[in-house]
Amino acid sequence: MGGNPPRVIIEADGGSRGNPGKAAFGAVLLDAATGRPIAESAETIGIATNNVAEYRGLIAGLELAAEHAPDAEIEVRMDSKLVVEQMSGRWKIKHPDMRPLATEAHRLAPFGTTFTWIPRAQNSYADRILNEVLDGKREPGSRLVDPEAEPARREPAVRREEQGSSRGWAPRSTATVLVLVRHGATALTAERRFSGSTGSDPGLVAEGRAQVRAAAPLVGRFLDGDDAVLVSSPLRRAQESAAVLAERLGLTGAVAEPGVREVDFGAWEGLTFTEIAERDAELLGRWRRSAEVSPPEGESMRAVHDRVRDARERLLAEHPGRVVVVVSHVTPIKMLVADAVGADTSAVHRMELAPASVSVVAHYADGAASLRAFNLTS
Repeated sequence: MGGNPPRVIIEADGGSRGNPGKAAFGAVLLDAATGRPIAESAETIGIATNNVAEYRGLIAGLELAAEHAPDAEIEVRMDSKLVVEQMSGRWKIKHPDMRPLATEAHRLAPFGTTFTWIPRAQNSYADRILNEVLDGKREPGSRLVDPEAEPARREPAVRREEQGSSRGWAPRSTATVLVLVRHGATALTAERRFSGSTGSDPGLVAEGRAQVRAAAPLVGRFLDGDDAVLVSSPLRRAQESAAVLAERLGLTGAVAEPGVREVDFGAWEGLTFTEIAERDAELLGRWRRSAEVSPPEGESMRAVHDRVRDARERLLAEHPGRVVVVVSHVTPIKMLVADAVGADTSAVHRMELAPASVSVVAHYADGAASLRAFNLTS
């Protein structure tokens, strides 16, 4: 084939005539850059449900990728909302027939594999070959596709369904990737004290520097050659963490982005939850329940969300298609993750984020986003 492509797309489908009934799957492996099919697989699987057949199609597609593009970045596209949501971790797998299939799919899917729902009309290749094998018009099994053949079809565009997106339609193959790194530990971290943007602005302790040094190879896994951009909150602990990453990864010094600074906790700066509860448990409770409530002389979560969102939009506009390493804090990173998965602002109170941890969000030109990693530590 003249070398493996760096990025591939798997399109997979499964169908049952009767549900359950006579079933088959189809899968095709595409070069993401050209849309040309590399290999395809279709087989009958006896009597099964649609969902089981769809999972079998996914597994077949991942096996094609392992055989023909073992080092490639993978995006899986399916018209099965169930499989996409379960593989993305957003829906539970309740049916006993699907649990072992999902386990096998997770085993085959390399780290960083993304899952995208597409309309059925855009999954016509996989649907066609599974029906061909069901109808006896095709020999079952896997095979390479003639490299001189025309592309299977134009790469489908995916539209963000949220209103207000200004980015329109665009292919999903190129993403702007935000590698979100929480700063290392400070003197306040171990005591779990509120450390925002208007307190003592502590620097890293020795443990914190060691954490960031250990995290550097993990961050490096997501970089794309020399094209990565380094951005940091202006607060001291983030700037010091960014300097460690720049040295370890050979990146240009960090550009300050005030929008990703930590919350202004006002009168709560330097206090623990217990100390705040002793002063005003009622206000603390309302703050945890409502994004509109702020600490005394501090900043509400709604205000933080708005400035973090604005900072994200600036980064996406300034660095399209690039990898942007953003060194920030607990709350802004959680906000960016919550937005990516469609969660509301209150979700930040239900996430754990370790010092020097790495989270990764991919943003596409159509306004869609996918969470590739969360709270990875070295």
